[in-house]
Amino acid sequence: MNTPPDSLRFRTSSSSSSVGSRINSANASPANNNSPCLSRSQSFSREIGHAASETYLITRLAFTLLRYLGLGRRWMLRLLALLLYAMLLMPGFLKVLYQFCMSSQVRRSIIYGDQPRNRLDLYLPNNIDGPKPVVIFVTGGAWIIGYKAWGALLGLQLAQRDIIVASIDYRNFPQGTISNMVDDVSQGISFVCKNISEYGGDPNRIYLMGQSAGAHISSCALFLQAINEFKGESVSWSISQIKAYFGLSGVYHLPNLIEHFERRGLHRSIFLSIMEGEESLKQFSPEMIIEDLSVRNAFAILPRIILFHGTKDFTIPPLASTTFVEALKQAGVSADLILYKGKTHTDLFVQDPLRGGKDELFDYIVNYIHAGDATALAKVANAPTRKRLCPEPLLKLAGMVSPF
Repeated sequence: MNTPPDSLRFRTSSSSSSVGSRINSANASPANNNSPCLSRSQSFSREIGHAASETYLITRLAFTLLRYLGLGRRWMLRLLALLLYAMLLMPGFLKVLYQFCMSSQVRRSIIYGDQPRNRLDLYLPNNIDGPKPVVIFVTGGAWIIGYKAWGALLGLQLAQRDIIVASIDYRNFPQGTISNMVDDVSQGISFVCKNISEYGGDPNRIYLMGQSAGAHISSCALFLQAINEFKGESVSWSISQIKAYFGLSGVYHLPNLIEHFERRGLHRSIFLSIMEGEESLKQFSPEMIIEDLSVRNAFAILPRIILFHGTKDFTIPPLASTTFVEALKQAGVSADLILYKGKTHTDLFVQDPLRGGKDELFDYIVNYIHAGDATALAKVANAPTRKRLCPEPLLKLAGMVSPF
């Protein structure tokens, strides 16, 4: 299941070049405070139908994951732990789901390409009083259950701080393998770069962010895009449009983690199938890509890279980010690593945001994006404190039973 080198070149399809004319008008109309609204009953029926389709897809993804992981005793225990984890956090999840489905500031399932999963969700600030900075977010999910709605909590909270968020969906395994995922994400980035101004976004202030497997996929897209530009290939977006890259709890060196993932239950054969064979691991490992002297000069155009990781992350060890940032610095790339003591794989992305209030990671990202904009920083400073979405005892219990 090896992939020839040409497969690493991003396809500039007609769908990406003319994508602006194919926007789904029902879901993707530009932000316009004066646009007519559907009647209350029509809107409610539409949102109920959307919630039902979201639930169906999430259930299907869960069963797909179980089919590939098997139903042995260890995985049955993990499944039970996952169900308990979800039940404990359900008060918070339901509030996020309600906002996601009912908020008029969310544009759901905008089409960005020709594949079934080529969709993205846009989270817009309440008041588009000028061009807003944009975060393109790629969610995780072990390359098997990634889904754009996993970015709802981040998107809703950043939108409250005058930041537009585009959460990109992409094909999961077995619907697609890693080259398909990278192609999808690259096409999604291209769509946002070309069309975000129609929604009040600033095309000159775009940030790329990935979490877990999404950090791996998005960093691959970024690095391979740099190589394509270096080689003079035809590209549909430019590295110069990305102001910074945020990698949260990511995977950057695949060979180093095969045995770790095997112990965690992601079997070697499945992992290699996702990554298109052992021979392709180097091609899809950003840490190894940057060590290739033949393309070392390509990475001079990379934006600043900032990695975040919890020291108690047992799903993806923090060493994954530590060694990657060292390799980046050796290659002359501007890079930083921020470690959060005692934080797990889900603390930074799930439990801490559900707590509301102050959040070191969230506040860092907001302040970084708005740096240099005194007006925006003043609005952030005066913004209401983020609401707690889940009781603290439930959050602590969820952390104790989490299978991640």
